[in-house]
Amino acid sequence: MSTTDRRSLSLLGQYRDELIQPALVLTAIACTAVQWPDATVAYRPLALSLFVLCSVAGIVSLLPWARVAENRQITVMGAYMLFGALLLPLAHGTFAAMFPFVAASASGVKLASRRAAVTIAVAGSVIAAAATWTVGELLPGFPVWPVWVPLTVGLPVAVGISHHDRLDAVRNAQLAADSAQRARESEAREAALVERGRIAREIHDVLGHSLSGIALQLDLADALRGSGRDDEAAAAVRKARAIAVDSISETRRAVHALREDTLPLPETLSQLAEHASAEYAIEGEAGAVGPETTHTMVRAAQEAMTNAAKYAPGATRSLRLAFTADHVRLTVHNGPATEPRRAELASGSGVGLVGMRERAALLGGTLKAGPAGDGWTVELELPR
Repeated sequence: MSTTDRRSLSLLGQYRDELIQPALVLTAIACTAVQWPDATVAYRPLALSLFVLCSVAGIVSLLPWARVAENRQITVMGAYMLFGALLLPLAHGTFAAMFPFVAASASGVKLASRRAAVTIAVAGSVIAAAATWTVGELLPGFPVWPVWVPLTVGLPVAVGISHHDRLDAVRNAQLAADSAQRARESEAREAALVERGRIAREIHDVLGHSLSGIALQLDLADALRGSGRDDEAAAAVRKARAIAVDSISETRRAVHALREDTLPLPETLSQLAEHASAEYAIEGEAGAVGPETTHTMVRAAQEAMTNAAKYAPGATRSLRLAFTADHVRLTVHNGPATEPRRAELASGSGVGLVGMRERAALLGGTLKAGPAGDGWTVELELPR
């Protein structure tokens, strides 16, 4: 399950939990209001006043309490429990009997102090029992519950406290998950910045090396042309052009690696193979690969494909990416040439698989390149 799905389920559960109290309060108010005209209620004016006060206190308890002082919260919940406990014996035949139980539960949920919540619940139980006994004494024929029933009024406070603890645990877990996610994103951004700094230095080195090579070749061509050696001068110019072409390719690859939306390694190699009309296969279960490993793999694949186009034009080419528990291996193979070589592409800048081999060694991997059967194979293995 993804992080987004887990967060959605957590929010749904939180909303569901937060709707329980409003549902109980509104149900008690609505059902009692419907029953009231025909219900058997003792001391109707007093009972009606207590019902109104319970309703108001219940609705007030549903309001956001983030900015309400703790002593005021305790006062509201204490009044809520008091009105409900006094109303219980007077209108116990209606849904009004829910009010003290809901008030006890709400005290456990809403109050941060467990001691205050338990005190309110115990006091409500005692008041409800005393009020029930008093009504039974004053109105001998009026049906009332046994005294032990009102003593259970405070029990829902335990459910409320448990619910409060659960909500706190869910919120804390969500905060911890969000904090861990932010830490992971921060580490990823830091790693990306480090990698981009390295790529920027690499671009600088490639351009510096290539431009110096081009300048030397053009100076050589100018000197050769001045001495009448036009063929050698033309060869130097072609060499300068080949260096420029290779430099442009290297720079494009490095700039591509700087993009924020660079695809994961399997997708990047898939696009590279599709662009080069090469076969592509994945072995093992693809997993997460570090940014430096990804960059080196892509560079090696690009270099191998470029070399195949230079030295074996028209040859069949294939890429195979294999995943193991600790390593990832890239194998690039090309068959024999089927077309004549182009002289202007047959030479390079000197920055190729040798540099990739050094890069692989720095990352703790290996790069092998050599003839295989009737073609050429490049194999790069790096830690994941």
